[in-house]
Amino acid sequence: MATPLESVQRRNLGQYNDVLFAIAVILVVVMFIIPLPTFLLDLLLTLNISLGLTILLVSMYLVNPLELSVFPSLLLIATLFRLALNVSTTRLILGQANAGKVIEAFGDFVVGGNYVVGFVIFVILVVIQFVVITKGSERVSEVAARFTLDAMPGKQMSIDADLSSGLITEAEARKKREEIRQEADFYGAMDGASKFVKGDAIAGIIITLINVLGGLVIGVIQLNLPILDALQTYTLLTVGDGLVSQIPALLISTATGIVVTRAASEGNLGQDFTKQLFNQPKTLMMVSAVILLLGVLTPLPTFPFLLLSVILGVIGYIIYQAGKEKEEEMVFDQEEEEIEEYREPENLSQLLQVDPMELEVGYNLIPLVVPEQGGDLLDRVSMIRRQCALELGIIIPPIRIRDNMQLEPNYYRVNLRGIEIAQHDIKVDGYLAMDSGMVTEEINGRETTEPAFGLPAIWIDEDDRERAEMAGYTVVDPPSVMATHLTELIKSHAYELLGRQEVKELIDNIKEDYSAVINELIPDLLTIGQVQKVLQNLLKEGISVRDLVSILEVLADQAKNTHDIGILTEYVRQEALSRHISKKYKGDNNELYVITLAPELEEEISNSIQHSDQGSYIALNPNKAQQIFNSLSEKVEQIAAQGIEPIVLTSPIVRYHFKQLTEQVAPNLTVLSFNELESYLNVQTVGMVKV
Repeated sequence: MATPLESVQRRNLGQYNDVLFAIAVILVVVMFIIPLPTFLLDLLLTLNISLGLTILLVSMYLVNPLELSVFPSLLLIATLFRLALNVSTTRLILGQANAGKVIEAFGDFVVGGNYVVGFVIFVILVVIQFVVITKGSERVSEVAARFTLDAMPGKQMSIDADLSSGLITEAEARKKREEIRQEADFYGAMDGASKFVKGDAIAGIIITLINVLGGLVIGVIQLNLPILDALQTYTLLTVGDGLVSQIPALLISTATGIVVTRAASEGNLGQDFTKQLFNQPKTLMMVSAVILLLGVLTPLPTFPFLLLSVILGVIGYIIYQAGKEKEEEMVFDQEEEEIEEYREPENLSQLLQVDPMELEVGYNLIPLVVPEQGGDLLDRVSMIRRQCALELGIIIPPIRIRDNMQLEPNYYRVNLRGIEIAQHDIKVDGYLAMDSGMVTEEINGRETTEPAFGLPAIWIDEDDRERAEMAGYTVVDPPSVMATHLTELIKSHAYELLGRQEVKELIDNIKEDYSAVINELIPDLLTIGQVQKVLQNLLKEGISVRDLVSILEVLADQAKNTHDIGILTEYVRQEALSRHISKKYKGDNNELYVITLAPELEEEISNSIQHSDQGSYIALNPNKAQQIFNSLSEKVEQIAAQGIEPIVLTSPIVRYHFKQLTEQVAPNLTVLSFNELESYLNVQTVGMVKV
């Protein structure tokens, strides 16, 4: 453990990292101008080799390229440092015919003092770096940058979809967007930084030619050396200098290639290499057998082939045994888990959990769900949750989709909190054709009912699809039928999916920006449960609660006077949501066709309203209620026959109670009050309910 003094010293040193780095970069630039002594040049050349080796090893241990986001700038600094060293060594070679012990050692030891061999090795290194590694890295960087930029809009939309559907939080979405931006910036920078490596390779070739030619001129003309001695001296020093500079350049070029090719990686390069290359022991054993046959049956030398065959065979056998033991352990662990599941009483609590909404499919419908079999129902469900979030203003809980072998093969079933609310059959290899009202030719098919809206329809074969469309039918594929049905079920039961926990999450989502209204309302005036009841009343009648701030402000104003949920709901509709309600039900020309109640009927209903501590309710004579139902049904049928959506318009006092009264016989009937309508609407009465 570090002492307090050491911790302070490290912290103080870390504060000046930026200053030290800036000084180092300035010194590199100064190296282009100021001559360096040979002992310092030896130290810097050694540092250059160490830097290249460090960068290579760091790149091999990367899992994500963004872990070394400074790499493009590092390439520039390393290239600049290497070129500064080349200038310094060139100055010493041409000026003193001496470039230090490091270059001399490379010239004597690495190439054996033979400048021809050294020159050939140098050329080979340059070709490998420039033609193979640098060219490939440059191309990979260019393609990666282009594809990363092209994929950015799709990734952003995916994040927005996950955020809207509640799969991730706002903080997680911001983090993912930042990662996408950094990734695009990184690959764009790498595309440009690859040009540094390419330019460095070209500069190395040019500097080497200049050193050889300049050395010949200086040695022959100025120093009066024989041409062969001058060639021997200066070429040997130049080749040594080229090798000293090209080896670190080769290391950094290799590191560049490793970084830009690290796509779809799960671990560092060594882990991925061994895991993926040696994952198939049978392959190693087959290669071992082929190598053995080549060594025994051909004139090739037997010993190296036999040795390599034995090594590969042993490695394959060891991996095979390890995989077999691991598989046995997994089976054993799975059996243990199954035993523990029945043994431990704590696991029984999982059996008590009920999914808010569940979609069960028969086995013939599984291809519509599984992406591997071409199904896109999972993506459609995600889009449905997003659509409901935009339209209703609530986050629908995740919908579990599972197969149920007890269902008929072509049937699906929707459960709400474990109880079935709908089921229907699907013709997987067919299409649902519905009469659009302009059908010119009848198509034969199996008669059925469209599940979402209850319209008559027929199932037709795929071969009849084009013919049905030409005949005026509306043709829908099976996944769209299921998705539309599920959407309507979610909308009609949204109020049942909105619990106290969901309301709390909605409120917490806006609390940071609108803390004043929330602190005033909850918990002093209303509880979370009372706010939930108001929101449920709105959702039950198809009214969006997306403008939650306006709803809460109205509740904060009116909850001081009453806690009656019905009355509070009416206040919210009139004061906060009138614009939304008017827009929802108005026609193309701002017209609104309505059925009204006779004045004496409204008065009778108003007099029947009773108030209690639990809220208000209507106490109406059953015979009178039946007469109202009969008259209302007659008017609704007349209006519907004209193609007009039936809407009942009442006074504000009566609206809530009339809706409650007709809930059992006409649950989808729209009931509005005068105070909920904007002044621009042209309201036209098309009927009146009388008793």
